[in-house]
Amino acid sequence: MPAGISVIIPALDEEASIARAIRSCREAGPCEVIVADGGSRDRTVEIARAQADAVIAAPRGRAAQMNAGAAIARGEVLLFLHADTLLPGGSVPVVLGTLQNPGVIGGAFRVRLAASTGAGLYIRAALGVTGWMIGARAWGARAFTGDQAVFVRAEAFRAVGGYPEIPLMEDVELSRRMRRTGKTVLLPLRVETSGRRWEAWGPLRTVLFMWRLRIGYLLGRTPSRCADAYRRGPVLMRREPPPPMSSAGG
Repeated sequence: MPAGISVIIPALDEEASIARAIRSCREAGPCEVIVADGGSRDRTVEIARAQADAVIAAPRGRAAQMNAGAAIARGEVLLFLHADTLLPGGSVPVVLGTLQNPGVIGGAFRVRLAASTGAGLYIRAALGVTGWMIGARAWGARAFTGDQAVFVRAEAFRAVGGYPEIPLMEDVELSRRMRRTGKTVLLPLRVETSGRRWEAWGPLRTVLFMWRLRIGYLLGRTPSRCADAYRRGPVLMRREPPPPMSSAGG
């Protein structure tokens, strides 16, 4: 069994959620917690320093931040957790137990999308269906998104070159590299992640939009063009700033 696990949390202006994310790591089991900050202007760093094992400054960009955290990690397993995502209690031993199989190099969790306070029945039901869709897609294609708390053996992560430092689809590309290297698994446990992206844009519209970006990328569209499209958002939407960039979407 691998000796230990390092949880790496990329953060940027996440003072409202970073403490809960770190606390969920402690409740998940013994682990090293590293926060890789991309230049927060709020109290993210101050809050993280009081609870994490290490807080480092990194170039802004989720992939660059996760790679910087991985570079100083001491665990034989790396788990990448978004700052608005919570690990389930007791999940660290489950991850380590899964990796007792030497043929498995990593995997991810299923996901539950958490609705905001006051969200209506339609939004709650739609987020439930979307979470199920993300799990079904991940199970069938072994293509994981950052919201699913991807984990991987440290030696395998380094062997594939880590996260590609591209503006979008870094998790899709890492999943592809992992599949080429060894077996990956989807755990039955669920992380809880914010449904803010789906609420802001509408659940169905967001799923269709993210699938369009994903298919475009797989057909050769560059990450930069995907990122530009993400910033513009779905067509016929109310104009709101896009949520933090990630290629999750069902």
